[in-house]
Amino acid sequence: MSPVTIDRVELRYAKLRLARPFRTSFGLERERDIVLVTVYGEGLVGWGECVASDNPGYSYETVETVWHILKDFLVSDVLAEPVDAPVQMAARWSRFRGHHIAKAGLEGALWDLFAQAENKPLADYLWAVGGYEGQRPRRVAVGVSCGIQPTIEETLDLIATRLDLGYRRIKVKIEPGWDVSIVAAIRERFPDIPLMVDANSAYSLDDADTLRELDQFDLLMIEQPLFHDDIYLHSLLQRQLESPICLDESILHLRDAAHALDIEACRIINIKPGRVGGLGESQRIHDLCRQRDVPVWCGGMLESGIGRAANVAIATLPGYTLPGDISASDRYFKRDIIEEPFVLNAEDSTLTVPQGPGLGVTLDMDFLESLLVRQADLRRG
Repeated sequence: MSPVTIDRVELRYAKLRLARPFRTSFGLERERDIVLVTVYGEGLVGWGECVASDNPGYSYETVETVWHILKDFLVSDVLAEPVDAPVQMAARWSRFRGHHIAKAGLEGALWDLFAQAENKPLADYLWAVGGYEGQRPRRVAVGVSCGIQPTIEETLDLIATRLDLGYRRIKVKIEPGWDVSIVAAIRERFPDIPLMVDANSAYSLDDADTLRELDQFDLLMIEQPLFHDDIYLHSLLQRQLESPICLDESILHLRDAAHALDIEACRIINIKPGRVGGLGESQRIHDLCRQRDVPVWCGGMLESGIGRAANVAIATLPGYTLPGDISASDRYFKRDIIEEPFVLNAEDSTLTVPQGPGLGVTLDMDFLESLLVRQADLRRG
C-alpha cells in the first residue's frame, strides 16, 4: 500500500487495577500502569500499548521514560515523515538507541492502522507480510502464570483453580529459597501437568546445583535463571542441565537471538513484542528460530486488551508452538479496557483470535477515561 501520513498521535497514561496481586522476584504488583498510543491517519485510528512498569525491575524502561521518548522523539519522527510500512520502523528508529518498549507501543499502533487499511485482521496482515504458507489458526494455545504465593498450600490451591478453569500449561515463579520445594510439591499433587518455572534472573551460576535438582521434575523449561543481560553464562549452565533453558530478558533483538542459538545458551526463546521493540522484530526472531527448529512462545507483561490482542495475533505465526502467557482478560483484571474481553476456551486452553480489521477489539472509552493519569495530544505541523 502507499505510504501513510500520520496527522495526530495521542498518548494516554492510565492505571488499571489487577484482579489479584501478582508477585515475582521483582516485587509485588497490585495495579498495572499502561501507556497507550493512538495514531490517526488516512481516516483510520490505530492503537498500541507500551508494557513498561512504574519501576525499572524487569527493564530499565518505565512509564515515565516511555512517555518522554515517545513524546520528544518517536512521535515527532512519525509526524514528520510518512510511514511506508510498520515492519520498516525498527530500521528507521535505529538512530534512537534502546527504548524498545516505547518503540513497540508506537509501532504496534501503526500495525493496527495498516492492517485496518488492508481490511485484514492483524494476524492475517502479519501472515501476509511474513509470506507464510498454510492456514492461519483461529485459536492460539495459552497457559497461565502463577506468581509467588505466601505458602506452598496456597500455591497448590491457586494451580488447582487455574486447572479447573481450563488452563493446561502452568508456569510458576521461583527465586532462591522458593524453588525445589515448591516444584516438588506441585509435581506430587499434579504429576502430569505441563509445568515450567520462571526465575526472572534471580540466580547465579553458583546456584547450578540447585537448578540441576529441578531436572527431576520433567519441566517444559526453566525461564531466564541467570542475569538479565547475560547470554554466555546461560550457555555454561545449559550444558549442566537436562531441562531446556528459555531466554527472556537476555533477548532484545535478532542479533541476541542468533548469538544465543549459536552458542547453545538456550533451547527455547520467549518472544515478548515489547521487550524486542515491536511486532516486526518479533517476526524476525520467530523466522530465525523457525529456520533453526527452535520453539518460541509469546510471553506476557500483564497487558490490557490492546496489548493482549497484538500478542494473540503474533502468536498465530507457525513457529509459536508452545502455549503463551497470554491468558484470558479476567486472569488479570476485574474489568478490561476493551468491550470484548478475551475469554478462555476451556475445552482446549486457547484464546480465539479476533476477526475484525486490525486488532479487532473495541475500546471502552468511558472506562479508560476514568483511569487516566495524564494524556497528550500531538499533531503534525
